[in-house]
This record gives sequence, structure tokens and C-alpha cells, in this order.
Amino acid sequence: MPVITVVGNKGGAGKTTLSINLANGLNQRKDTILLDTDPQLSSLQWREISSRDDLVDVDDAVDDVESAVAKYKDHYSFVLIDCPPSIQSEQTRQALLQSDLAVIPVLPSPLDLWATVHVEKELEWARGANPDLQGLLVVNQLEPRTRLSKLVHDALAEIDIPTANTAIRRRMAYRNAMLKGCSVHHDGKPAASAAQEINQLIDELVKLTN
Repeated sequence: MPVITVVGNKGGAGKTTLSINLANGLNQRKDTILLDTDPQLSSLQWREISSRDDLVDVDDAVDDVESAVAKYKDHYSFVLIDCPPSIQSEQTRQALLQSDLAVIPVLPSPLDLWATVHVEKELEWARGANPDLQGLLVVNQLEPRTRLSKLVHDALAEIDIPTANTAIRRRMAYRNAMLKGCSVHHDGKPAASAAQEINQLIDELVKLTN
């Protein structure tokens, strides 16, 4: 029962949107639950506005991440945790101690790259108690034809965390799906390219956690 945590150290990196779409993609393969540990509870609100019954289960785990993981680990094939936008929050630290893999979305911008350095240090701290914890950087909201996006992979190479082969592009499909209370896997042809890249990233995550 792999536990995958989506973490970051800066708001606006698309962490919750990525969490929701990864969780729904995983749920189409094996039963998955998404634990919302961000006090804003955006993932839980997304689930509550939807009337669909084919979306991933979401639960509030703000108060006690460890207990929530223990509650669900024997009932779901995957547990995915959406963390607050601070690597030093109590919820994020608890999540890292419970996780097999930390997924770190990074925008192709200098501020986000600098914030990721602190994530690297926190992963080192968590490995003191959870030595098998892996980390994976994911370039998010990529705009392929910009000069900055071309340079971002060189910059990430300076950080001692591997980078996913799959980058998530900046697409309206992600915003539209959130507004509709669904994921890109449930929004048909307009979201097909987005769903495909999420599935490619999931293939990488599953391989790392097997």
C-alpha cells in the first residue's frame, strides 16, 4: 500500500490540482484515497461540490495525518496526501514520515527553484526516521517554447532529487476540470492530452513505489 505525498514550499505551484488529478488517475487503476492535510481543505471542497460518484474518495486529515494513514492503509491500494504549501508545516512533516514517495511540483521560475532547496533539506530530515523515503521533482505548468522552461532542467540538476521524465504542461484543461468538479480523466476529449501526461507521470510513480 504505497503512500505518496505531494509537497511544496511555495503557494501557486499547482500542488492541489496535481494531487487531485494524480489521485483520480490512480483510482482508475486501483482503489485510492486522497487525504487533504492543508487547512484550506481545497481538495475536500473540490470533492464536495461534485455530484459525480466516480471520483476518488477524499478525507480531511488536517488534525492527525498519522492516524488518517493508519486508518486507510489496509483498505486502499494507494494513499495520496495533499500537503499545505509549507515544507515545515506540522502536517507536511507528519506526511513525510508516513510516505514512500514525496512528489514535489516545481514551476519553471527562479523563486520556485529556490524554494525547492528547502524541500531537499526537509527530505533529509525525514529520512532520519523514514530512511526509505524517495523524492521526485515534477516540472509543473511547463510552457515548452519559453527560454525559462528550457533552462529549468539544468537548474534542477543542481538539486539532489531526481526529476520525473514527464513534465506537466500549462493547460486550460486542468482549470476547467476543477471548475466542473471533476478531473482531467473525466472531462472527455478536451482534456485527453492532459489525462495522457498525468497517466505517464503515474506510470513513473508506480514504478518507484513497487
